[in-house]
Amino acid sequence: MVHQNPAADGTDASEVPASDLAVARAATPRPVEAVAGDLGLGPDAIEPRGDGVAKLTRSAVRSATAGEPDGTTVLVTGMTPTPKGEGKTVTTVGLGQALAGLGESAAVAVREPSLGPVFGVKGGAAGGGYSQVLPMEAINLHFTGDMHALTAAHNLLSAALDNHLHQGNEAEVDARRVDWPRALDVNDRALREVVAGLGGPASGVPREDEFVITAASELTAVLGLADDLSDLKERIGRIVLAEDADGDPVTPADLGVTGAATALLRDAFRPNLVQTVEGVPAFVHGGPFANIAHGTNTLVADRVGASLADYLVTEAGFGADLGAEKFAHIVARQGVVPDVAVVVATVRGAKRHGLEMWPTDFDALAATDPEAVRAGADNVKRHVEIAESFGIPAVVAINVFADDAASELRALESELAEDGIPVARSTAYRDGGEGAIGLAELVRERAGTGEFAPLYDLDAPLREKIETVAREVYGADGVEYVDGAAADLDRIEAWGYGDLPVCLSKTPYSFADDPSLTGVPEGWTLTVREASPSAGAGFVVVKTADVMTMPGLPAEPAAEEIDVDADGNLSGLF
Repeated sequence: MVHQNPAADGTDASEVPASDLAVARAATPRPVEAVAGDLGLGPDAIEPRGDGVAKLTRSAVRSATAGEPDGTTVLVTGMTPTPKGEGKTVTTVGLGQALAGLGESAAVAVREPSLGPVFGVKGGAAGGGYSQVLPMEAINLHFTGDMHALTAAHNLLSAALDNHLHQGNEAEVDARRVDWPRALDVNDRALREVVAGLGGPASGVPREDEFVITAASELTAVLGLADDLSDLKERIGRIVLAEDADGDPVTPADLGVTGAATALLRDAFRPNLVQTVEGVPAFVHGGPFANIAHGTNTLVADRVGASLADYLVTEAGFGADLGAEKFAHIVARQGVVPDVAVVVATVRGAKRHGLEMWPTDFDALAATDPEAVRAGADNVKRHVEIAESFGIPAVVAINVFADDAASELRALESELAEDGIPVARSTAYRDGGEGAIGLAELVRERAGTGEFAPLYDLDAPLREKIETVAREVYGADGVEYVDGAAADLDRIEAWGYGDLPVCLSKTPYSFADDPSLTGVPEGWTLTVREASPSAGAGFVVVKTADVMTMPGLPAEPAAEEIDVDADGNLSGLF
């Protein structure tokens, strides 16, 4: 089944937007009160935070989440990506606009950008072209201060822990076994490993420490999964900060600072309401990493959106092997169950796998090669299989770039269609909602035709959960535990966290834990190196390699192109 927009042949670049920022500035946003009205929210249900931005009031959130959401939830995931990404956020926003164009009540939900990628290499997370959320400049910079609040709350816990060590250490915290780092929302590789407490007795207890980027803080995942303020407070209270002399967990509740950290996040918990370029309601809220966390926007934003709109289009990080799997095993267990999945694919992504290319050479990918695209289509098919293994019906969206050759687009379409996979091209970047109409029609046809079921039960042992994901999702032959990982799992189960879902961290660039294994690798073993409880978030993090929780800036960071003039006008921001 192939749905194709007549203009979506990828051969006409004449109307490609000059820049995301140019599109954003040319747009005429609706009053945020009118956007809220589309969701049945009156003026008293929102608290404006500048032009086109509002936070929902606590009473509005409480009312919208009082029952089970009855709207259709569309989960946007993707194939194994290239380092530049394949356009999931553009597709998410464009699909929401397309559904609205078909007369449906629709809302979009995406994560808040982290300043690290914005000023580093990846860029913003507001979508792009004619499928982005507004106001783009504010969303990509300070927005409503949620990420700053998370940074402050995280570092309050850090300060409280070190102060406890300094003030007598009644909880008998072992300074050699402190697990809680400090946080900063910019990329700074020099802070990956530091020493705190130097300067004599007045400066505290010397110990090794580290910084993570705020998106990698467990608090960001906690905010993303909390049901309400009471649940947020309870989750913060059970975060494992360190171990005591007996090897037992030390938590914020033990230090008496749960309430203070919750106070800093009181307003950050409320979803942020904005709009797309075409005026469709959009929630931009939360931003946990997709490697050591679940990588979606907040549960509360999804629940509000799925309760107030007939269609909620939400997004999961990376491909279906990581994002959709975590959504199914972590988020969906809390009541937001996808009715249909969209797997975003691109010609360049398929071509990389067909050429067995690693690292990615984007200049080489620019050469037209339909046979390489055909050879790499198996990667896309496998991601569809993963979504459907959870009982979630799936469709493929081919995100079309301006320089895609028509022959390559046809090659990818035909490979997928031969296996009976519903597929539609999307030119949402260039054409907005109109460019995703065919995709929206497929989504409406497929939504609700499956029956959701996780792949493992929560009462299964942690090793069984890990091995289920490794075999059934990644396609591994088995799992090997090294470097103390087995002992980690034993300790986590002894602490009483064995009934939590697992959150596996591995490279997003392969189904395997080796990024050079392209396509759909076979005959390999997943290597687990470390495990730790994210007890507040409610999952166990399982690391298969060194995890980058504090990225560094590239040789030519995006920050070098960003400027502001005397009137406050930004330039260089995408």
